Parts: sequence; structure tokens; C-alpha cells
Amino acid sequence: MQDLIDRDVPLRVVADREHYEQVMSAVLEAQQSVWIATANLKDVMVEDPRAIPGRRRGRRGNYRSVLDMLAELASQGVELRLLHAAPPSRAFRRSFDARPELVEGGLEMRKCPRVHLKTVIVDARLVYLGSANWTGAGLGAKGDGRRNFEMGILTSDERTIDQVQDRYDRIWRGAECKDCRLRDECEMPLDQI
Repeated sequence: MQDLIDRDVPLRVVADREHYEQVMSAVLEAQQSVWIATANLKDVMVEDPRAIPGRRRGRRGNYRSVLDMLAELASQGVELRLLHAAPPSRAFRRSFDARPELVEGGLEMRKCPRVHLKTVIVDARLVYLGSANWTGAGLGAKGDGRRNFEMGILTSDERTIDQVQDRYDRIWRGAECKDCRLRDECEMPLDQI
């Protein structure tokens, strides 16, 4: 507890649309890795930074699935992990299944019914911790009257990132499965993967 009092940690509080502006932009600029944990998982539509004014766009204008952009990151060798609690939405599943580079291992996904943490770790240099699920409403990608009220923090503090990555990795590897009381209900305990 003393560590909390004596140590300055650089952080930024993000709320509502700032999740989209800060967290999503960091994800899309990743060079090495993106680790995401969420309870709820939906296909998020993001603005395409390459949309050219005047050029014909798809039915969604200058927006496309974030999975398109994650597929590009995967093709550049960026490690992508997604830890989630519930089955992904049908739209996410369709979008994911349409991208062979993600299906064939570009985006590793693991499900654990006890996951309720919401975190995004980018390149082991930035971590988001907060309330937002990996959904358009959670990340602030929806319009003003449709997005959730969310709040979280972003930090580049190495000790904090190490702690969050360690916890994430323990869950990912199934180190928490042995004593889990939901193990019998779990489709595939993570320690069996």
C-alpha cells in the first residue's frame, strides 16, 4: 500500500469518446503487440484514416470493421490477443470469419467466463484500465446519444504495465484455472489449451 502513496505514476483519465480517440488510436498504431481483455465483445466500426474525400465509399461511409485494421496489424507481425468472457456477437463472428489472416492465428482469442476486467495493452508501453468493453458503445465509437458513460485511465508507467501484463498472462495461460469453481461449466479451461 505504501507504493501507492510514494510513487508518482503518469496517467491520463479518459471518458466516453476519449476511449475511441485515445485507446483505439493507440491500438491501430501498434508495432509489436495488442492484448485486449473484455467481458463483452462486438464488432467495432472505426473511421478509416485512409478514406479519401470524394471517393466512393462502402455502405458505411468512411467506417470499417476494426477487424480489418487488426488484420493489417497481424500481417505486419503484430501479436494480437483477445481474452473475453462471453461468446462474441454474431456480427463480430461474421467479420472475424471473413478474415483468414485472423482466423489462421493472426488474432488469438481465448474465452474465460470469469473475465470481467477491461484492459488494452499496446506494445508493452501503454495500458488502458477502465470500464469499457470492446464494443462501439463502450469504446465511444457510437454517436453522442448512443455511447455508454465510461471511464478509465491510460498510463505508460512500466511497473503498472508489468503488473497488468502479468495478471493478463496468468489468466491467458490458465494459471487461474486449477482452483476455479466454474471449471466444470467452462467449455475449454485455458490450462488445457
